[in-house]
Amino acid sequence: MASANYGPSEDQFLCSICLDVFTDPVSTPCGHNFCINCINEHWNTSDQNLCPTCNKDFITRPDLRVNTFISEMVVQFRQSAQQKASSSSSSEQQESKPGEVPCDVCTGTKVKALKSCLVCLASYCETHLEPHLTMSGLKRHQLMDPVENLEGRMCTKHDKPLELFCKSDQTCVCMLCTVLDHKMHDVVPLKEEYEEKKVELKKNEAEIQQMIQKRRVKIQEIKHSVDLSEEDAGREKAEGVQVFTDLMESVERGLKEFLKTIEEKQETTKKQAEAFIRELEEEISELMKRSAEVEQLSLSEDHLHLLQSSNIHQPPPTKDWTEISVCPSYEGTVVRAVSQLEETLSKKMKKWFAEMKMVQMKMVQKFAVDLTLDPETAHPELILSDDGKQVKHGDVKKKKLPNNPERFSYWFCVLTKQSFSSGRFYFEVQVEGKTEWYLGVNRESVNRKKIISLSPQNGYWIIWLINGNEYKALDDPPVVLSVTSGPQKVGVFVDYEEGVVSFYDVEAAALIYSFTGCSFTEKLFPFFNPGVYYDGRNSAPLIISPVGVN
Repeated sequence: MASANYGPSEDQFLCSICLDVFTDPVSTPCGHNFCINCINEHWNTSDQNLCPTCNKDFITRPDLRVNTFISEMVVQFRQSAQQKASSSSSSEQQESKPGEVPCDVCTGTKVKALKSCLVCLASYCETHLEPHLTMSGLKRHQLMDPVENLEGRMCTKHDKPLELFCKSDQTCVCMLCTVLDHKMHDVVPLKEEYEEKKVELKKNEAEIQQMIQKRRVKIQEIKHSVDLSEEDAGREKAEGVQVFTDLMESVERGLKEFLKTIEEKQETTKKQAEAFIRELEEEISELMKRSAEVEQLSLSEDHLHLLQSSNIHQPPPTKDWTEISVCPSYEGTVVRAVSQLEETLSKKMKKWFAEMKMVQMKMVQKFAVDLTLDPETAHPELILSDDGKQVKHGDVKKKKLPNNPERFSYWFCVLTKQSFSSGRFYFEVQVEGKTEWYLGVNRESVNRKKIISLSPQNGYWIIWLINGNEYKALDDPPVVLSVTSGPQKVGVFVDYEEGVVSFYDVEAAALIYSFTGCSFTEKLFPFFNPGVYYDGRNSAPLIISPVGVN
């Protein structure tokens, strides 16, 4: 027969003041034990010499000495505790850890509970659970996996375990509740409702995970958009710097040439003036010499000599300076320089605009999508090619076509199988040889059965050609377009988030028109209307063309 362990417990060796194992234990005359330092400090801070345990009042403070017997017992207890700690190191997994339910009976170190009793409202470790497994009275108690807050699992009204679930009131109930308060209600066992809720939770979890995944994908899309934006910004900056640098260099060259012209003209004037001055000084010198000769002759009293020197009477031959002047003209120099600069910049600007338009076309063409016309949306009088890339008006209404909700009944139009609800997309349509066509996009919910205007207010973003040369954007209000030469191929670009729909003349790389400030909240479909047949004058089809192929 196994011997029971009746050794002293830890509580017997705890000082009631410091609540720790005794250190130098002493005994008071009333028979209670304390650490010698604890009791002395207690009395030192108190006006009376009272026992902390029984409040026995000692008139004079007792002379306390260390109780050697208890001291030895404490030493043995410490050694035993150390041995138990070392022997239990192999079973540390049973000790209660954060998040685990501890045993309610264990003192000192709390061991992890193995079961909880709904009758006793307590949790037990393997050792303290033994009575519930061996004693006949306790065997009838309801045990369950260890849980905290056992009081919350009891019916507050009948003090019985909450074992059932009332579907009518969506609450947990006990057996008495079903008889008294929830009579005739739809009541099922907790486990049954638990299984249903688990299935529902798994479904919810899957939906939440799907939502999380979609948002993670959206985050990646946004990050990718930011990266693309940075690339576009860098490219635009580089192109802008190159263009403006070239412009500034042209202006600087024009300024240098202008200043050089002025300086050269000034230098020529200066040299001319210096030549005139030298010539005038030479004439002055000759005239002064002649003047001296004349003056000398006038003083002569020799009649013969004076008359024989008659040639000295006249001034020496000189230039007629009356019409000669140094007056350079700078008038018109600045105008001519600026005019020449304007001509230079104009040529450069035309070249740059042509290059920029080509760059812009290439930029939008990066978002090209492959489209196929959807026969389920086509008006009965339209004829589609087998590959779904061409559409024209047949002038004869097809019979026996189902009037499904997607099909247009009034406008001679057709949509594509593809739709778009985010991002950017681009496609090109050959319109060569046609005198009438409508192109653009529309939202999914447009009315396809009634006569309505093809305007943004009604969900359409369209441009058209009628009468062979009249182009118009069906905006609010409509805008007449100035198209110098009819495009042979039209490109359509949509930026869903920015709310922009743009139309391009592909071969000229020129923007025809842009709808801006649009608010898109649902799917967009590319829209094609080849126009009426007009006795063969408009028989050419609209053709979805591969992007980049002219």
